[in-house]
Amino acid sequence: MQERELLSLVAKAADDKKAIDLVALNMQGVSLVADYFVICHGNSDKQAQAIAREIKEKAQEHNIHVKRMEGFDEARWILIDLGDVVAHVFHKDERGYYKLERLWGDAPIVDLQEELRA
Repeated sequence: MQERELLSLVAKAADDKKAIDLVALNMQGVSLVADYFVICHGNSDKQAQAIAREIKEKAQEHNIHVKRMEGFDEARWILIDLGDVVAHVFHKDERGYYKLERLWGDAPIVDLQEELRA
């Protein structure tokens, strides 16, 4: 699966669980960690966990190896490492504190509307 297809899969999975303020950053040329970061949040621990679980399950359904998932039990900042795409699922109280979009301000924002419509 190409990285853009993986980005689409992650965005759709998060959107299916009503992720709030879903943003994707194109990290190519900005960071060696991943090609894309997907950032979103849930209004509660349970919603953040549901978003993360859906991303993990959709990846596994498509035979995509989940390299690591951290922070699931605490549900404050859940990181799902899928290789080319890293998803950051925050609890609403934590997202504003870490401000990843500003931290990685050099990274272009990806318009996810086309991925979410498909």
